[in-house]
Amino acid sequence: MSIKFTILGCGSSLGVPRIDGNFGKCNPKNKKNYRTRCSALISSSQRNILIDTSPDIRLQLLKNKIKNINNVFYTHAHADQTHGINEMRAFYIINKKELPVYGDKITKKHLFSAFKYCFKSSQSYPATLKFNNLNKIHKFDNGKDKIVIKNITVEHGLIDSKCYIINNKCAYVSDVNKIHNKDMNKLKNLKYFVVDCLRFTYHPSHFNLSDVLKLTKKIKPKKTILTNLHSDVDYHHLKNKLPKNIIPAYDGLNFLI
Repeated sequence: MSIKFTILGCGSSLGVPRIDGNFGKCNPKNKKNYRTRCSALISSSQRNILIDTSPDIRLQLLKNKIKNINNVFYTHAHADQTHGINEMRAFYIINKKELPVYGDKITKKHLFSAFKYCFKSSQSYPATLKFNNLNKIHKFDNGKDKIVIKNITVEHGLIDSKCYIINNKCAYVSDVNKIHNKDMNKLKNLKYFVVDCLRFTYHPSHFNLSDVLKLTKKIKPKKTILTNLHSDVDYHHLKNKLPKNIIPAYDGLNFLI
């Protein structure tokens, strides 16, 4: 059984460069500083499960040669995680059925308000997505590849977000500033920990580097990968500050779970 995890995008809400061409403190000569907005992919021989539909999802899937999506899991309702949702229409056309998506109640409310046409058929436009309530555990098993997705609720500023744990080996939490103590044990013995690290300085809605370093000392994952990287954070500058078991993400980074 081979399950691959791909970081499709590792940039913060405006990406790097911003739409006006601003690279901030990132060196434009380094390709790893070109960052699209956060999305990730869990893939097996039979299934592709997308985490979030960033505004850059079309480019991300084309670049990684992903021809089909079977399920979508949302971390939260913010624009940089949801506003590529209309691109999922292609998979309705391919599969001739509504694409199942999953999220919490707040995400559902937002999506049904902002993108009602995706979920409710009209005379001229069929529904392309089917919203499913998010359970504590979702299992996908075709006899060959087994994918088990658990989730825990974390704080992301004034709202909640989801941390997804895949096969008890990889945790993905792209937007977070607090993980509750009661959930810490669920993040121990991880092979990979992909975690929000917006910048070096304090932010009220995101972990910074100091926060992540303290957290990894508690949960001790084998490898930590920093995502949701702001334009203040140059790839090599960040990498040079990190111990060997922690690395910055870059778009397209992938590994086997």
